[in-house]
Amino acid sequence: MLGLLGRKLGMAQIFGADGQAIPVTVLEVGPCTVVQRKSAAGEGYDALQLGFGSTKPKRMSQPQRGHFTKRGLGLFKHLGEFRTEQAGKFEIGEVLCVAGFEAGEKVNVRGVSKGRGFQGVIKRWGKHGGPAAHGSDFHRRPGSIGMRTWPGRIFKNTKLPGHMGCNAVTVRNLKVMEVRPDENILLVKGAIPGPRNGFVVVTPAAGELESRANLKRAKAEAEEAKPSAEPGIEETKQEKQAEQTKE
Repeated sequence: MLGLLGRKLGMAQIFGADGQAIPVTVLEVGPCTVVQRKSAAGEGYDALQLGFGSTKPKRMSQPQRGHFTKRGLGLFKHLGEFRTEQAGKFEIGEVLCVAGFEAGEKVNVRGVSKGRGFQGVIKRWGKHGGPAAHGSDFHRRPGSIGMRTWPGRIFKNTKLPGHMGCNAVTVRNLKVMEVRPDENILLVKGAIPGPRNGFVVVTPAAGELESRANLKRAKAEAEEAKPSAEPGIEETKQEKQAEQTKE
């Protein structure tokens, strides 16, 4: 099963067979339309481009509109690309739905975390701050960062105030609790990043592991096929060993 595009509807809870409450995130996944097929001969790799959600023409540039209209498709709000060696088996305009997922399997969900604006070190990094008494002038500030004549600069990755949130976050190995194909609904156990109606990408966890294994295998094969940087070294070693044997 390929990954699919969707949006987060919110959180709820369901009850298991033992009566225990299970927190779940409700996702609207698909329907996703195949917009473009990429091949190794054309783009250098095999992949499918999927579209999700509709939008108005005025919210798109002319090149973006032409990307859809020349294929006879509607205008999609979101596009996502998924690499697969089976891209040739799909047709332009084919619709993929949530029915490809099964209850009990593991998925990875990627979303964009909520933006929290400019925040201080206590909220952003969880620092403790200073004393809360009235006599102290040090409450929620970062405090000393240890810079004097040397090194005369602030080290990289120092935890300071700054922009918080709006980061792409992937939560891995979430269990699919229920699939509702008629409603394009997927219930996954636990929480995922992003607000309500936030855009998400759902991919099978096993598929990611398989793609990583294929990539690692391809790199190993490429290293083995790569010619030696210094040809003739092995022959020289064999000649030296033969001379030593004669002596």
